[in-house]
Amino acid sequence: MNRIEVAKLSKLPEKLGMSLKVGEHDIALFKLSNGNIKAVENRCPHKGGVLAQGMVSGEYVFCPMHDWKICTNSGEAQGPDTGCVKTYKVEVQEEKVYLCL
Repeated sequence: MNRIEVAKLSKLPEKLGMSLKVGEHDIALFKLSNGNIKAVENRCPHKGGVLAQGMVSGEYVFCPMHDWKICTNSGEAQGPDTGCVKTYKVEVQEEKVYLCL
């Protein structure tokens, strides 16, 4: 497993996404209102909307193109929509945010 520093915790805006390109991975990084940091594939399973540009509510991000609701924990689209995005493990240590690939 590769652990890559991708951000400073204090620099992450709450309830807004950040787009990251790590090698071949296009990732959306989020700081949720509860303080949790989540990372998911940055493309909606529907039409490829950029999830980092979506609205965040609780543990979910809404695709900016067609409002699909994606769970940041599981990557699953919420019904009636179907599909899934990849999720990535995130670790925070001493104000540094690491992505685990």
